[in-house]
Amino acid sequence: MTFRMFARMGVKGLQYFMDRCCPEACVTVNLREMARQQQASTTAPHTSNPTLVVDGMACLRHWYSCKDWACGGQWREYLDILKRWVEAFTSAGIRLVFFFDGVVEEQKRQEWVKRRRRVNGEISKIFRHIKELGDQPGRELFCLPSGLATFTPFALRSLGQEVFCSVREADYEIASYARQHGSMGILGEDSDFIIYDSAPYLSVAKLRINSLTTVMYNRQRLCQTIGLAVTQLPLLACLLGNDVVSEEKMRDVRNNAMAAYRKNSPAPYYGAPQGQVVLAVSQLVSSLWSTEDEETELVPQSLDLSAPRRELLKKGVCLYTLPGQKRPELCEISSLPSAFEKYVSPEILKACREKHAAAEGFMVYTVLCVGVTECSNTLEDEEDTELVPQALVYKPCRQLIYGLLLLLGHDGRIVDPPAIREWFVFPGNPLKEPDIVLPLPVSLPCDQPSLDLLWFSTGPDVSALRLTAFLTIFGCPEFSELYGVIEDALLAALCLVTYLVLQVQTLSLEDVDSYLSQAVCLRLKSSQELQQIELPFFSSRAVQLGSLYVRGLSHLLGANCASGCPLPSTALMPWHSFDGRLFHSKYLLAHSGTEKAELLDHDSSSLSLFLQLREKLTETCSKRGRVLQSRPNAPQSRPKTTTQTGYRDRHSGWAPSGGTCWRERGETTGGHRRGRGWREREEETEAQREYESTDGPWARGGHRGGGRPDHHDRGNQNTRRPPKPRGRAYNNRGKYQLAPRWPQPPAPGM
Repeated sequence: MTFRMFARMGVKGLQYFMDRCCPEACVTVNLREMARQQQASTTAPHTSNPTLVVDGMACLRHWYSCKDWACGGQWREYLDILKRWVEAFTSAGIRLVFFFDGVVEEQKRQEWVKRRRRVNGEISKIFRHIKELGDQPGRELFCLPSGLATFTPFALRSLGQEVFCSVREADYEIASYARQHGSMGILGEDSDFIIYDSAPYLSVAKLRINSLTTVMYNRQRLCQTIGLAVTQLPLLACLLGNDVVSEEKMRDVRNNAMAAYRKNSPAPYYGAPQGQVVLAVSQLVSSLWSTEDEETELVPQSLDLSAPRRELLKKGVCLYTLPGQKRPELCEISSLPSAFEKYVSPEILKACREKHAAAEGFMVYTVLCVGVTECSNTLEDEEDTELVPQALVYKPCRQLIYGLLLLLGHDGRIVDPPAIREWFVFPGNPLKEPDIVLPLPVSLPCDQPSLDLLWFSTGPDVSALRLTAFLTIFGCPEFSELYGVIEDALLAALCLVTYLVLQVQTLSLEDVDSYLSQAVCLRLKSSQELQQIELPFFSSRAVQLGSLYVRGLSHLLGANCASGCPLPSTALMPWHSFDGRLFHSKYLLAHSGTEKAELLDHDSSSLSLFLQLREKLTETCSKRGRVLQSRPNAPQSRPKTTTQTGYRDRHSGWAPSGGTCWRERGETTGGHRRGRGWREREEETEAQREYESTDGPWARGGHRGGGRPDHHDRGNQNTRRPPKPRGRAYNNRGKYQLAPRWPQPPAPGM
């Protein structure tokens, strides 16, 4: 799959042309030396270090070099990689500024959809490989872990880096920033950066981090080779095809240019057809402006086009015109009004824009200011009909997030509630149009508080209200009593797993044990220990559950932002509550009937904490009519690769022990396949005695050594326990339509 999930297309064939046909424009440079030269050429006093603007989306595949990618991500190792990468530049005196995509502009939606469909096909190949061979595919099917683009900006900010999230096309904002601030270069992998008249474009794909060398694509040398001025490059880009002007729209123009080129140049230039196309269109562009009057036009009249196609070209050219460049009157980009500005105050809109641009928020800006949310591909098996797609699992909580943002404080007076357009990728969704999703009201203990009160007011009552709003979205407001008693990251994990149990009826007790045990054990493991975990084989169902959990963390983040941030965002980061290989190993152990002591690494404190978390979860779910059942689904250690097996479990790709599955044996509510041993029962009894006599590990802060760890840098802010919610019961919040293939998950309720 390489990087197609996130990379932007850029200009069709241009980078290939420069690499193969214009080597003089591809210059190997040393970034350390470039920085030294720029520093020496600056005479102003107190000048900051030379700045390199980094296209974060283009770097994700290069940053994520961890061994595991299918299990959900090795997040702590990834954080270590980012730290080393940043240090390589800062030690050379280079300041880094990162940009990430914050929106998908509507003119690029069809290209976005086309790529999402293509990636779905690649994901199907991944699951076929896992089910047939029982291991992770090689790099030819590499897929970035779900949520990597969401959480990487927070990771970089935690490392002290300056990070921005775009409010329009990210390429444009990157090029604008680099030009405005005189940056030494743009590090990315998008040929659009050749077209912008901005800082030099540096390739991240050809970056050697140890020596800080890479290739610079020199636009001036390119222009010399193809006979164009830099100001003519935008029209060249649009005629060749880019994300706005599709390749198909201008095919006849290129065909005519190729015919003229071959007529005038009988001998093939540079041989390669791709190279000929760039040269042919360049000759056409250079011939278009014949008078000074035409030089002021974005698209010369001599280019014979219909009015709609001419307007499309003008639109494409305008997107390459940066602030302060020529013809600003032709490319004015008016700021659109917020989609739902009549439902919220100007102060709310201002705050959510600022948080979004500073990469401190998630989901809120696109809902309030754009009216759209989207989610890219997730590792989900389209052949598995028992696990509901994550987009549908989390739809009820998204509706409540929308309700918190748009309905709070309106006291039911909105006759025609605003609708959100959702572009969520999941198996079976053709993505022909967005799903129209209505917000649902959130029941809070006080009478219709306003969103302004929730976001801007202070005091213990408001803090308690924020936490209650957050927990109510996930159907567990009673968990507020655990705030300040257990770590924030564990509270978030418990909240998420509880929500999943309420939504996904096929989740078993073994699945819950897998989720909770890995969250508890992760606290005591180093990055090196996590990397050393060996997996005897891969379960396709565990792969899906890992991605489902990480997508849930992003919804926790969105709900936290909408609620006024009752929890620190760091508590919701995956490196504090999830590791893919650790989860996968716990899943295999839990479903094989492993004793709880072994599942918790024979650590009595972890076992006690795990038991109490599980008790709280099962108690909460039971109140809502959801009773967890034990359904062990243990795969064998070797795949059945021949066609003579007659049976293959569709979740794991392995035939269960003894050649029969739990359904065939009628074990729908029974215990583990191996049964519980005396040692396990003794460990649990001892842990229960400790809990009854001392209120369990929560009384000591829930971790080894006593006291609540301060890795969230909050001091004693969490020690005040908010009041229990006093509002009405959590009612059924209505139904939504699902594809007939999956049963409808219930909204979380009491």
